[in-house]
Amino acid sequence: MAGVVMAAMAISSCDEDTLTIGNSLTNESDELTVTTKTAYIITNTILADSVLSSASTCYLGKVEDPETHAEVKSEFSTQFNILNSMRILDEKYIISKENNQVVADSCDVAIFMENPLNSADQHNAMTLRVRELASPVDQTKLHYTNYDISHLLRMDDGAIDYNHPFTYENLTDEASERSKTTYFNNIRIPLNQPYTDKDNQTYKNYGTYILRKLIEYRNAHEQDFPNSFVFARDICPGFFFEIANGIGFHAAAPHIGLRIYYRTHRDTLANAVLSLAGTKEVMQTIKVTNNKATLQALADDNSLTYLKTPSGLFTEALLPVENIWKDHEGDSLLAAKVSFQRINNQQVNDRTLSAPQNILMVMKDSLYSFFEKKELPDSKTSYITSINKTYNVYTFTNISRLVTQMWRMRNQYIAQDPTWADPKSDHYKVVLVPITYTTSSSSSTPTSISHDLSLRSTKLVGGQNSPIELNAVFAKFKR
Repeated sequence: MAGVVMAAMAISSCDEDTLTIGNSLTNESDELTVTTKTAYIITNTILADSVLSSASTCYLGKVEDPETHAEVKSEFSTQFNILNSMRILDEKYIISKENNQVVADSCDVAIFMENPLNSADQHNAMTLRVRELASPVDQTKLHYTNYDISHLLRMDDGAIDYNHPFTYENLTDEASERSKTTYFNNIRIPLNQPYTDKDNQTYKNYGTYILRKLIEYRNAHEQDFPNSFVFARDICPGFFFEIANGIGFHAAAPHIGLRIYYRTHRDTLANAVLSLAGTKEVMQTIKVTNNKATLQALADDNSLTYLKTPSGLFTEALLPVENIWKDHEGDSLLAAKVSFQRINNQQVNDRTLSAPQNILMVMKDSLYSFFEKKELPDSKTSYITSINKTYNVYTFTNISRLVTQMWRMRNQYIAQDPTWADPKSDHYKVVLVPITYTTSSSSSTPTSISHDLSLRSTKLVGGQNSPIELNAVFAKFKR
């Protein structure tokens, strides 16, 4: 029977007479009866509220959603990664010194930016507030996009708490530098003011504090660097980057660097830089602020459904499992195909949000656990697909294993749990979620999946009065 699956999937999308399909697929002694059936899925929009902030890329900015005219704001915190390959020369080779103590000549944080929402707004005046954490974010807990980090901020007078004006295009760099193909646009925040740590010790700047603490650690432990966990706990808990003023900027921040500059002289005079990266290998949290009332108003529209990020709107679909299996209780479901048609934007301009590229279909009762447990699509209870830009549609070519799984669970649990008898129960619902995923270098198979936290939006055909077709193919051996 497995040998006819591919043919059955093709059959499900055409109008071919199925009376003789069994003869064409199998020997006469084991002919199959193959039948097709159309069932209808009811969809609606649900409010996401918040999602797990485990994306590999941070986002920063504040914009007016062109669809709702409500403000959307993205902010983030990050720790900094300590690589095993990092080294600092012995103090005797460091010539950046004052009063015979090592100092940093300068220090900055660079937030490297890409994929702005709208390049026409790259010169909008914004103000970024950079705040120091007093304690690191707990790495043993899961954090969602509504996580309030304020209780971890350092509040005393010595804390780093700077307002930094900027535009997306870094005009502090020369035009000749920005025109290079190797140039990576960035927001550069200098940390060269005198810095006082929590023990009331004052340093020339923040970079001097980091250098001396790392050298102290090396001298005490006879190794170059602490690991990232110890570094965050004892030296640098991290920073929180928030939008203090301005609107019209939103972009991805895939790389964040804390850079400390000093000079050395061993065989020759040299400029040295110690670069600590804020990456997905250390704790990062992403905070998203949406207008929930505006999103709820969209969700209440029953004439269609939405997919909207970040932390916005999902589409929920009720699979008519009982109806699909009616009159086919003894058959095998070979294929079940469903497509979700995108509705084109009526007005398109340079601020129009693009549609999500990839979406996940997951059982509703696994919506949170799927991401929390770092699961991957198993083509049984979860699937991923990408938008077909030619036909403007998201298609799941075969969710037969999901429909079969729901049917088996219904039959198994209905006696002890009457909720399984309700065809509109959450047991039969799936949710469509915009996602991003990574793959290995040698395969297109996903190796990790996270919520899409970029700015994207699309409408889908559906709602209470516009059911979505599900085309099913059943087969059984003739007796």
